[in-house]
Amino acid sequence: MNDFPLSASERATMNDSPPRDLISLADDEGNSVTVRVLGRSPTWASGLDAEIAVRTPFVSGRLDLPLSVADLNSWGDALDRLDADEDVAWREMSRGPSLFVQLVGERECPEVIVEDEGGSMVTVRVPLVPPDDWIAAHRRHLRRVMEHWVPMLTG
Repeated sequence: MNDFPLSASERATMNDSPPRDLISLADDEGNSVTVRVLGRSPTWASGLDAEIAVRTPFVSGRLDLPLSVADLNSWGDALDRLDADEDVAWREMSRGPSLFVQLVGERECPEVIVEDEGGSMVTVRVPLVPPDDWIAAHRRHLRRVMEHWVPMLTG
């Protein structure tokens, strides 16, 4: 994972409250997919409780998402592959929902696909055009989440 320095405002935000956003993809059309860390899991000492939320003008929803340190590391690997212009599948064989990023989707723009095969059996495809610096921004999100939350986890 590359090291990107934090700005003064990012450092101030990091000191004020725990980092919550791991993934935050949105566009000007009202489409977004976010993954927010809610806190340590009360039932899993080495895990975090998180949620994945999808919002579009047509459909909105949220799912619980258990996260492990391995999931966070895997997201870092996914960002590296995205930076190399490769599509990614994140948490594809894990408990809970999976997230796929296709850099050129069915509508000739990037798409995020959220699949809840083991729960609701629903798949949502969200076309969106993230800003140019979205991969670097997500590396910063990941670093802040890991620096804050991982030291609290055991196992």
